[in-house]
Amino acid sequence: MAHARISANLPPDIDPTKAPIAFGRRALPKLQEELHSPELLTQQRALMALCDLVHDPENVYQAIEIGFLDNLKSLLLHHNSTVRQKTTEILCIMAMHNVGRQGLIQNGVISALTELLDDPVDICRKNAHRIFEMMAKLHEGAVDILHAGLIPSLVFKLETESDEIQELILDTLSNSLRVEAAEALATGAVTILKEKKRNLSIILKGKSVLCEEVTPVLVSLLEDTDPQVQASAAGALMFATVKPQGRFSALAAEAIPPLLKLVAEETSKARLSSIKTLTMLAELPEGRKTLLDHIDTFQQCLNDPCEAVKRAAKIAISVIKWKPF
Repeated sequence: MAHARISANLPPDIDPTKAPIAFGRRALPKLQEELHSPELLTQQRALMALCDLVHDPENVYQAIEIGFLDNLKSLLLHHNSTVRQKTTEILCIMAMHNVGRQGLIQNGVISALTELLDDPVDICRKNAHRIFEMMAKLHEGAVDILHAGLIPSLVFKLETESDEIQELILDTLSNSLRVEAAEALATGAVTILKEKKRNLSIILKGKSVLCEEVTPVLVSLLEDTDPQVQASAAGALMFATVKPQGRFSALAAEAIPPLLKLVAEETSKARLSSIKTLTMLAELPEGRKTLLDHIDTFQQCLNDPCEAVKRAAKIAISVIKWKPF
C-alpha cells in the first residue's frame, strides 16, 4: 500500500538559480546582506546558496560568528513558504555539525522553531521536527527542549501528524526522557498523555527509555478512575517489563498489587496487559514468590470469554509455578 511522502521539492515557479557567491570569507557576509533584501527572489537565492555552504563546518562556524542565526530565526516567520522551507533546511544541515548544534542551543533556535509546529507546509514542519530530533540526542539539547515547554505540544502532535513526522516526534520524546526523565515528568508529559487518552506506550515503542522516575508514575496511573488510562498505563508497563531493568523498576515501584487488582476485574480493559506484565515480573524470583499466593486470581481468568486472556492466564500460571530443577 502506497503512503504519501513529504516532498522537499521547491515550487516549479521558483527560480532555483543560486545567488552569486563572493570569494573567500566575504561570501557569508555578502549573503547576510542579501537576506535583508526587500526582493523576495534575492532572499530565496541567498538561502539556496547558503544551503550549500553550511555543509562545511568551517562555514557553519563563521555563519554563527557573524550572527546568521538571528537572521534565520526571523525568517522562520516569513510569509513565503519557500523562504521558511530553505531556512529550516539550512538549520537542519547546521544541526548535523557539532559547532552548529552548540550554536543553535546558544542562540535560542529551539524556542524559535516552536512557531513552526502549526506551519501549513508539511516540509517546514518536518524539518523543524528533524532539528528537534537531532538536538534531543544532546544533553543540552534535550534540556533546551524541555525548558522550551515542547513536550506537551509534541505529545498533542502525535494525534495529527503524518507517520514520518510521528517517528521523529517519538525519537525526540524518548531521547528527552532518557536524558532528563525527571524534568520531562515535571513538564507534565504523562499528564498530557493521560488527558488525551493516548496510549502511554507510544513514547516507549521501540525504545528502552523507561527509568526509575517514570515507572512510579505509570504504576500510580494503574489506579486512575479512567479505565482507558489504566489500560494505557498497563500497556506501557507491559512493554517496559520486556527488559530486565523494567522488571526491577516495576517491582521496586510495587506494581504487583494494582496489577492484580486489574486482573481480578472481569470488565477491566487492562486485564490482558496486566496479566502479561505480571508474567514478566514472575520471571524474577521475588515476583514469582509474591505471585504464588495469587494463583487463584489467574485461574479465574481461564473462564474469560476472550481467548487472548485465557492463553495469557495459562502462560502466567505456568511461569509462576515453574521450579528450577
